[in-house]
Amino acid sequence: MKKQTKAIRIQAERSQNREHSVPLYLTSSFTFEDAEQGRAIFAEEETGNIYSRYMNPNVDEFVEKMCMLENTEDGLAFATGMAANYAAMAALLQQGDHVVASKALFGSCIQILTKILPKWGITCTFVDGHEISEWESAIQDNTKFLFCESPSNPGLHLIDLEAICQLKVKHNLILAVDNCFATPIIQTPADWGADLVIHSATKYIDGQGRVLGGVVCGREDLIKEIRFFARHTGPSMSPFNAWVLSKSLETLSLRMEKHCDNAMKLALALQNHPAIEVVNYPFLPSHSQYDLAKKQMKMGGAILTIDIKGGFEMVNEFSKNLKIASISPNLGDTRTIITHPASTTHSKLSLDQRLEVGITEGLVRVAVGLEAVEDLISDFEQALEKALVGSLVG
Repeated sequence: MKKQTKAIRIQAERSQNREHSVPLYLTSSFTFEDAEQGRAIFAEEETGNIYSRYMNPNVDEFVEKMCMLENTEDGLAFATGMAANYAAMAALLQQGDHVVASKALFGSCIQILTKILPKWGITCTFVDGHEISEWESAIQDNTKFLFCESPSNPGLHLIDLEAICQLKVKHNLILAVDNCFATPIIQTPADWGADLVIHSATKYIDGQGRVLGGVVCGREDLIKEIRFFARHTGPSMSPFNAWVLSKSLETLSLRMEKHCDNAMKLALALQNHPAIEVVNYPFLPSHSQYDLAKKQMKMGGAILTIDIKGGFEMVNEFSKNLKIASISPNLGDTRTIITHPASTTHSKLSLDQRLEVGITEGLVRVAVGLEAVEDLISDFEQALEKALVGSLVG
């Protein structure tokens, strides 16, 4: 069966009630038939549910679908995307280990690598992710872990997945790829050789701005270590959130096709607007990594960025005049959302750190929703025109 079919038809085992849609398993724990069964399950001689911090039918169904979509051996769900990112690092790294990571990362990931992990003697070197030679130059004798996003948040920088996977094999390293922006509908990093694939399921996996969640999919041996860490530290996903996310995967393919189509059309409509310095979108020929995007992505994604002339003041005027798009730090919703990274999601970075990854004062991240694209184009154009007129009057 095709993946789209499996995402709909994979389902936890039906109960005696023969339900068509999987019920919610809102229970903290599960019972045993007798003491012997409890002993056998705890000893891992039998499989079975014990406690919802460890496992739950709703969570298991969601993870099974995600591993199917990402072509990985195993996986584990978490309360949030950041819990997934942190657990993957904390479970697999120890004192004295070294990480090489792309500079182009979500702000909270940078905080983990620069402020939290160093407390336990784990160090990190940041590199320009698109330069594979920089990755190799940064590898030390104690390097264990490579970490990147592709496309990155918010600059839409790409990592050459084939090249970085060859590098991690050469040096016997673990490679983790955050695939949140692309989703497994657009690319599957494990097919290139990534060991771990991480998602904030809060974003396009849910797709409607309802629940939080995270997931790590990857090699069975690595997931086993992450599962041990999570079992004893407790960053587990709730059964309700897992139920919502599993249902969301049934429409992921359709949603991403529409998101990407809208994003491409909006990017084309805005690329020559006089109020915009540049429009950045992986499937625009003007994107600096256009050829790489076409090589490893099936579509251009749902995110584009616009760099508005005049910096924050113009961005603020633009945002005031939008009538459809929302202003929020989130993304991945049915509703189009704009974000000003320099003052929100990446505000804790220094000016130099932001500029190194292309986050200017005029940069706006646009998470394109599922509205009629004609309405979106009209809304953006009128808001930009009013901001432009306002700046001239001012």
